[in-house]
Amino acid sequence: MKARSAQDLLAQLTERTQSNLAAGREFLALDDATLHLRPRPDAWNALENFAHLNYYGDYYLPEIRKQIAATKHRSDTATFTSSWLGNYFAAGMKPGPQTRKINTFKKANPVNFDPVPDRSAIEEFIRQQEEMLELLQLASDVDLTRTKTGTSLSEFVRLRLGDTLRVVIYHNWRHVEQARRAIS
Repeated sequence: MKARSAQDLLAQLTERTQSNLAAGREFLALDDATLHLRPRPDAWNALENFAHLNYYGDYYLPEIRKQIAATKHRSDTATFTSSWLGNYFAAGMKPGPQTRKINTFKKANPVNFDPVPDRSAIEEFIRQQEEMLELLQLASDVDLTRTKTGTSLSEFVRLRLGDTLRVVIYHNWRHVEQARRAIS
């Protein structure tokens, strides 16, 4: 993959996270009936989208923090180079005209969560976005290419920190857009 500016990447991811955070705050202002709307009977409502994101945030935010704290690669390298796998995962999460449907794992499917998601899912999402902004600041002091993180897929699959940040933030963006479609 081609090298890109690490500073530009972190700035873009910070801007996207700020947008995700603003969207969370907008959803928090909506009434419960709107938050429970479904575009189709088998589709997730807005609250379920946020609960799904929180499930992954519960894994990735501590993992990112741990790896930033533990890395030996403290130089803030000017460039970041994505791996083919990280780029594949990030591109698959990013919403857009070519967005493809991805089946979620049963354990991450909010229709299986107990208790049923309520507006506290949005409050937790907002907290997680605030934490992500802090992690993006901390990430500016480490090498985004050489610092690796675990994934929720398997303990054997590791991604470069820059790729992990892209995947998590794009995944958040994807489901914020899905939540918007659920209420429209």
